[in-house]
Amino acid sequence: MTEGTQFYYNVSTGAVEEGQQSSGTELMGPYATREEASRALSTAAERNKSWDEENQDWEDYGSGTTPTS
Repeated sequence: MTEGTQFYYNVSTGAVEEGQQSSGTELMGPYATREEASRALSTAAERNKSWDEENQDWEDYGSGTTPTS
C-alpha cells in the first residue's frame, strides 16, 4: 500500500472512516480506497469461505474422499 490517505470500515457504525478515527478494535483495514473499505464485510466473508474450503480439503486429505472445488 502506498503512502497517503487510508480508509477503514467501522464495524460498530457501518461507516467508512478516512484515516483511523476510532479504536482499532472497531475497525477493519486499512484499505487504499473508500470503495474497498465499504466492501470490507463482503470481502471478509468471501475470504472466510475460501479459507473454510481450503481447511476442509486439508481435513479430508488422505481420507479417500474427493476434495470439492
